[in-house]
This record gives sequence, C-alpha cells and structure tokens, in this order.
Amino acid sequence: MRLVFMGNSIEEWGTAVAVAFATAVLMYTARYLLIHRLAQVAERSETRVDDWFLRLLRATYTIFILILALYLGSLMLEFPRKYELWLWRVAVSAMLIQAAIWADTAVRAWRGRYRQAAMGTESVASAASTAIIDFLLRLVVWVVFMLMILDNLGFNITTLVASLGIGGIAVALAVQNILGDLLASLSIVLDKPFVVGDFIIVGEQLGTVEYIGLKTTRLRGLGGDQVIFSNGDILKARILNQTRMFTRRAAFILRVHYATDPAKLEAIPPMIKAIIEAHEQTASFERAHLMQLAEWSLNFEVVYWIKSPDYFVFMDTQQSILLAVLRGLKERGIEVAYPARMIMRDPFDCIEGAAPLHSPASNKREGT
Repeated sequence: MRLVFMGNSIEEWGTAVAVAFATAVLMYTARYLLIHRLAQVAERSETRVDDWFLRLLRATYTIFILILALYLGSLMLEFPRKYELWLWRVAVSAMLIQAAIWADTAVRAWRGRYRQAAMGTESVASAASTAIIDFLLRLVVWVVFMLMILDNLGFNITTLVASLGIGGIAVALAVQNILGDLLASLSIVLDKPFVVGDFIIVGEQLGTVEYIGLKTTRLRGLGGDQVIFSNGDILKARILNQTRMFTRRAAFILRVHYATDPAKLEAIPPMIKAIIEAHEQTASFERAHLMQLAEWSLNFEVVYWIKSPDYFVFMDTQQSILLAVLRGLKERGIEVAYPARMIMRDPFDCIEGAAPLHSPASNKREGT
C-alpha cells in the first residue's frame, strides 16, 4: 500500500527532505568557508571591499538559510495553488528581510569607517550628525523593505504610501527651517568645508570654529565673543578658511621721497629681493616694482610668500623684513616719504608785529 500525505508519497517527501537538507548543508558550508577565507584576506589587505563582504556574510543568518533550503525542497512536492503561493510569499519575505539586514549592516559599516577616518578631527557635534545620517539611512532601508514585504504578502500598500507621502509633506512644511539647518549640518559633516578648530572668515565675521551642531555653528571671535550662525546661513555665505592655507601671501607698499636720485631708486628692488630671499621664513620672492608716481611719494609695491600660514609667523616675518628694508634705505641715504600739507594764514588774523601775508615766513609746513 502506497502511503500518501498531503497529496505526495513518502518517497516524494523523502526526496524533498533530502534536497532541503543538502541545500542547507551546502549553503552553510559555503558561508563558513567564505567567511574563513575572507577573514584571512582582510587581515593582509588594506582595501575595504573584502571587509564589507565579510561583514555581509557574517550577517547572513542561519534561519534564512533554512527557510530557503525548505522552499527549494518544497519544489519537489505537489501542493494546491494556494499553498504554493504562500510558500513563495514566505520565501520571498525571508529573502527581503535578509536583504534589509545586509543593507543595514552596510550602513553601519559605512558609519564605522567614516568615524574611523575622521578620528582626531571629528567633534562631538559631528559625531551626533553622523549618527543622525546613520539613523535616517537605516530608517529608509527598513521602511522600504517593510513596504515591499507587505506588498509581497498581498496587502494593498498604495493608500499607506500615499498617507506617508502626505504626512511627510505636511511635516516638512511645518519644520522646513529646522530641516534646512539639519541638512546643512549634514552637508558640513560630509563635505567638510571647515572643522572644529579652523579659523574662518564668513562675511564680516571671523573667528575660530568652536562648535558644529545640528542647527547652528559657533565661532569664537578675536575679541572673545561667540558668533553664532545657523547652518543654512553659513553655507549660503562665502567662507574663507584661513587654516587650510599652505603658504601666506604678503604684500606692502614702500613710499620713497620724490627727491631720491634715480640711481638709488633702481637699487631698491634688488635690495628688497635680497632681504626677502635671505629670510628663513619666506617661501619665494614674487616681485618689487616702482608702480606709481603718487601725489607726494614714489610708491614701490612688494609681494612675496611666507612658508607658514600661521598669522603670528606672518607678522613676525613681515616685521623683520620691514626693519631690514628700513636699515637698507638708511645705509643708502634714501628717505621714506610722508604726507605734508601747506597751511596759509588768513590776512584778517594778522596782528601787529606778524609777518606780512606775502612774506615766506608766513608759510608754515606741518607734517601729518
């Protein structure tokens, strides 16, 4: 007598169990060997790809392997259409859940790598912003996959998706300023136009970045005051990051008296070039030219580069070079020009004994 259970013979059930068992063993063994092999490769390799695959394999759960093996075994049997449909839905739902776990693992791996790369420069606020990014990405992953699972199980998700869309638009309109600053914070964290500790200039404000938050960025001004910007506003402005300069450009105007002999004027640029190139803090000499015959002076423009972007090094170097230039001018008998003006006496202010208006003694030169 042939035994039949749920429309299938014992031999068919045995075949299905054997297929399921063999599939489970094969998949579990392959997973184990791949993890073992990738772990050895990851220890010797500096690339991130093998590390990511290793984490994904470790996040492959045994229950998923069993469900997939049982489904493949069930293909050896004949079931009513309704049962086959539900077996398919269960298998697909299991695969979607496993895919969501892989995506969640990938997001967490990205966050770990990002924080490791930013080690030493990432502030507490930046860490919080990174955590917000991680939370939002994982939330999107699970919401999308849960909607796919519900749709696979036969639920009508059209109304649910429409409701979520309308609700999301309403919330976004209500808190658009906050969301704008939040997204600007994420942009600052990811793009890094500046980090905590950088000295930046934003419009007319300048200072050291002290805090990068979810809504505001705060600078410590030169006077000790705290300047607070919303993240949205600071990204709309033109930012000058002084900390990321590799060298600093220095320039000054040297004003020489008009009575200076032309031969002495020709000697000024070579003298300045020698002084600048001899200084240990200068990177390069760019130019020194007589650029203008001004109203009361002959103007030389001098441009050079300093090795360090540090402002105090810039000021010390500029001071040292200017003093050396003044000593060089004095040695060559060249006078530095200064503005002067002629003051004429009012004839009605003349008193008895004063010099007449047309007399040279009535003219007085006063330095300003």
